[in-house]
Amino acid sequence: MIKTSKIKHRGEDKIKLEFAYDERISDKIRQISGAAWSRTHRAWLIPDAATSRDQFTSLFPEINLPLVGNRPENEAESKTKDNDLAFYSHDLSMRTQVRILINYKNIRVKCPKNENDIRFFRSIKYCYWKPEGFYWEMPHSDENHEMVTAYFASRAYSIEEDTHWPVRIKKENIEAINLKSKEIEPESLQKIEQYISLLRNWMNHKRYSDSTVETYCDSVRVFLKYIYPKQAEEIEVNDMVLFVNDFIIPNEYSYSYQNQVVNGCKLFFREVLKSRIDVEKFERPRREYKLPNVLSKQEVKAILTSSTNVKHRTMLSLIYACGLRRSELLNLKVTAVDSNREVLYILNSKGKKDRVIPLSKSIIAMLSTYIEMYKPKDWLFEGQISGEPYSEASLAKVLKNSCIKAGIHKPVTLHWLRHSYATHLLESGTDLRFIQELLGHKSSKTTEIYTHVSTKSLKNIRSPFDEL
Repeated sequence: MIKTSKIKHRGEDKIKLEFAYDERISDKIRQISGAAWSRTHRAWLIPDAATSRDQFTSLFPEINLPLVGNRPENEAESKTKDNDLAFYSHDLSMRTQVRILINYKNIRVKCPKNENDIRFFRSIKYCYWKPEGFYWEMPHSDENHEMVTAYFASRAYSIEEDTHWPVRIKKENIEAINLKSKEIEPESLQKIEQYISLLRNWMNHKRYSDSTVETYCDSVRVFLKYIYPKQAEEIEVNDMVLFVNDFIIPNEYSYSYQNQVVNGCKLFFREVLKSRIDVEKFERPRREYKLPNVLSKQEVKAILTSSTNVKHRTMLSLIYACGLRRSELLNLKVTAVDSNREVLYILNSKGKKDRVIPLSKSIIAMLSTYIEMYKPKDWLFEGQISGEPYSEASLAKVLKNSCIKAGIHKPVTLHWLRHSYATHLLESGTDLRFIQELLGHKSSKTTEIYTHVSTKSLKNIRSPFDEL
């Protein structure tokens, strides 16, 4: 019914509760002091304390909690050369059971020798046997995490996750997680979730993208929890001002996050709650005018040629050659490539727009080599599991490794390649209107920002310093 295990979360001892979705169980868990839903672990966590244990036992008398003496990790023994989690060769009990340790960097599995398991491990890229600790080790990625936990689901004695080490968490999600520790009555939490469900249904019927729906729902949920105990029906315009000044600004949240909260709340109070307040008085922050980051052609070439993996090189090259967004690349189907007409079809992109992009002969040749070698069936770029698209996290790691090999130490992201594509087109004399169509921009003003980073005209300006 409920699987319990001890973990360390943000340096504190917690008990992790895993179960198939059941709102009745969730409602009971919410009654436990300090209970919080963890997005990192995708499970409920309760403090490993006497009070929480007593409350849990009274609510679920049939469920056994981990023994008090069983620590999730012996901190005195966890100091290794790389300050990372490790299995110890002298711990014989771990050599006779399947145990999985996961941190931000690696996934390590110790299990009895089994030929089927060995073949499984060898099928995973960059997975190696570590004889000094008698365990298998692989990089921590979403794909590897899912594969390992699914493969050993019925045999794992324990799955321990350490989040004490640095983990990349979006700033806008940090306080959403912390707000769960705020004392809110179960009935009020349930009402908030009902509001969020109504907002989600309304946005789905208007055909908003999945990512926009989740972003707006999360933003409205944070706002409603912040204003508690005031009810949503009692909201005033000044509450948004207080939210920004007391919550967003002190936590140094981004302009875009504040904008998302305002947009989400405007939709919720106007379309879902039908509130009488003038939501147009929910002021957006003053717009930021940040210039796009652009790489030189030499830097782009170094990145694209540094990888020896055909799939990796093809993915990065196609992003630059066509100015694609990350989601556009990962959602490409094999049928999107028309070699005869030398075009690439981008369907249902940002803003529900389709567009056609020309393909150069060199990129067509690269795609042909890739397709002949990997033989993708549905998605143009499949992940390790056949039939599933390549993951965003894996693609980001491909770019990071390519930058390291190329000796580029800038904080390059995939979108930098798209910015570089547009800027290099502008510098080569391509009309701004054509660039707008190729990038899929709704407004020409969005495309005009590249005129500020183009160096073609700037090079013709002579500094008065040179005339001294």
